[in-house]
Amino acid sequence: MIGLDWPGLMRAGLYGLRLTPAEFWALTPAELQLMLGLSKAQVAMGRSRLDELQARFPDTPKDVKNG
Repeated sequence: MIGLDWPGLMRAGLYGLRLTPAEFWALTPAELQLMLGLSKAQVAMGRSRLDELQARFPDTPKDVKNG
């Protein structure tokens, strides 16, 4: 098992990103990777995915009529 470089990660989070200790320890490893620019999933969201998210999480409830 490969260990994590906790001192390096803490320096990056606390000094580089200026997170508080509580903010740092509340992050998941994936969130920390994303904030540090290390995520491999840095692909722009396409229009179809945006439409899907808007349909799933509308700004207004479905029973409210606009107008």
